[in-house]
Amino acid sequence: MKISPLAGQPAPASMLLDVPRLLTAYYRQIPDPSVQSQRVSFGTSGHRGSAFATSFNEWHLLAISEAICRYRKKESIDGPLFLGIDTHALSAPACATALEVLAAHGVDVMLATNDDYTPTPAISHAILCYNRNRTSGFADGIVITPSHNPPEDGGIKYNSTNGGPADTIITSWIEARANVLLEARLAGVERVPYERALRAATTHRHDYLTAYVDDLANVLDFDVIRTAGLHMGVDPLGGAGVHYWPAIADRYHLDLTIVSDVVDPTFGFMTLDWDGRIRMDPSSPYAMERLVGLKDRFDIAFACDTDHDRHGIVCRSSGLQPSNHYLAVAIQHLVRHRPQWRADVGIGKTVVSSAMIDRVAASLDRPLCEVPVGFKWFVSGLHNGSLGFCGEESAGASFLRRDGSAWSTDKDGIIAALLAAEITACAARDPGTLYDDLMREFGAPAYDRVEAHATLEQKKVLGTLSPDRVRHSDLAGEKIESIITRAPGNDAPIGGLKVSTASGWFVARPSGTEDLYRIYGESFRGTAQLEGILAEAQTIVDAALATTTPVTPP
Repeated sequence: MKISPLAGQPAPASMLLDVPRLLTAYYRQIPDPSVQSQRVSFGTSGHRGSAFATSFNEWHLLAISEAICRYRKKESIDGPLFLGIDTHALSAPACATALEVLAAHGVDVMLATNDDYTPTPAISHAILCYNRNRTSGFADGIVITPSHNPPEDGGIKYNSTNGGPADTIITSWIEARANVLLEARLAGVERVPYERALRAATTHRHDYLTAYVDDLANVLDFDVIRTAGLHMGVDPLGGAGVHYWPAIADRYHLDLTIVSDVVDPTFGFMTLDWDGRIRMDPSSPYAMERLVGLKDRFDIAFACDTDHDRHGIVCRSSGLQPSNHYLAVAIQHLVRHRPQWRADVGIGKTVVSSAMIDRVAASLDRPLCEVPVGFKWFVSGLHNGSLGFCGEESAGASFLRRDGSAWSTDKDGIIAALLAAEITACAARDPGTLYDDLMREFGAPAYDRVEAHATLEQKKVLGTLSPDRVRHSDLAGEKIESIITRAPGNDAPIGGLKVSTASGWFVARPSGTEDLYRIYGESFRGTAQLEGILAEAQTIVDAALATTTPVTPP
C-alpha cells in the first residue's frame, strides 16, 4: 500500500469538493443500467457512489426508495420509518428524494426535529425502542450516508425491523427491483413534490437526540466517569453527531471538550488519508492527525466518522489506538464489568479481525462467533442478547445495555468512544497501557492490510476463491491448519479465502463498495513472518487474477 506524500497534511484548496457541481450532477446525470458501475449495488452496508460517476444520484434514490416501499408492502411492515442523514453534501438532497417517494406511498416517516443530522446508531436505537414489546405495526429505517467515504460520495442503507442493517436476502430483493426500475426509466415509481411531502399527514418529527442521549445511562457507567474527573476530548470530524456531544456532556456533567463543531460539506478541515484523499476515517492515523496532536491535553480522547457508527480512540500513552487493540481491551472490560449480562454471552468478530480477540474471549470463557465482513451478520445476536459485544477491525462496534438487553443492532461509534472513558476511569489507566498487559499475557501480534485496484470482473473471481487455490502445505514457515471460505460462526460465505496457521493467518477478499481488493494478515511471531504471509497471499491473488481478462481501470 503506497502512502501518499500528502498523507496527514491539510487538504489543499485545489482539491476541495465543488458542491454546486456535485449537486448539479445529482439532479442531471442519468444512470445507464447497462453499465455495471451505474447500477444499484448493495455492498456490505448499503448502496454507495458519487454523482460525478453517475453511481449515486436522484434516479438511484427514486428507484431504491420505491423498491423499499414495495418491500415494506410485501412484508406488511406498516409502522413508521425512521429516516436520518449525515453531513455529506449529497445526503440532504437524497433525503428529499426519498421522502417524495415515501410520502407518495403513505409511509409514516420520522424526520429529525429541526432537520438535524442523525447518527446511524440513533436510527437503530429509535427502531428498537419503538418495536420493543410490539406484536404488530413494526418500524424500520433508512440512513442516508456513505459512512467515512470522501466528500463527493453518497449512500443509502436500509435498516430492517430488528434495527440493524438489512441482511443479504432483503438487500438483494431491493437491489433487483431497483435495477428493474432503472431499466424501465423509472416507470412505476410513485412520488409527490417535495413541498407536498413535507406537509403530508404522514410526515412527522422525532427528537432523535434527546431520546438517544437520555437513554445512554442504561448502556454506560457515567457515575464512574464523572467520579474519576477525567478530562476528555472529542472530534466529531464534522459528522452527524456534532450536536450530540455537547448534549451528552451537559446531560451527564462530563468534562468533555468538543475540539471542533465545524460542519462543512467539503470537509476542508480534514488532514488527508493514506492515499491523499479526504476521508473521515477515525481509525486512520493520517485522517486523525488533528486529534492525535492534541492527545497530551486529555486523559482520553476520541472521534467518530461522518455518520458516527465508527470510533477512533486516542490515548495519552500511545496516541491513536489501532482498532483491533481497542476491541480486545473493550471486550475484557465489558465482560468483567457487566454482571447482569448472561454468563454464556458471546463475543462477535469478523474474519479479518485480530486473533487477539480469540485469545481474550477464550481466557474469559466466552464463546466466539466469527462471521464474514459486514455488521449485518451480528444483528440477530445483538437483538436477542446472545452476543454481548460485536466488533470489526474497521473500528465498528456495538454492545448490549448494562442489563443485557439490546441497545443498538448497528455500529455505534458514540458508545464505543465513551466506553474508552469508562475503561480509563475504572482502571485508572488508558486503553493503550491496558493493551500492553494483553500482549504480555497472550503475545504481541503484528497486523497489516494491503489493497489494490480490482475491476468488477476481478472482484468476482476473488469473491469465489476456493481452497484449491492454496497449493502449499505451509504458510510463511508454518504448517497450514485451516483453509476456509465460510465463516465458522454462522457458515456464511466470507466472499474470499482465509488461511490460518498456529500463529498467523491471512484473508483475501474484494471490497464490497469500492473497486479494490484487500489482503489482511496477522502474525504472533513478528513482522518478518507477517511480511512472508502477505507476500504469499499476494502470490495466490495474482494467480487468481491471471485467470481473468485484463481490463483497463477507468
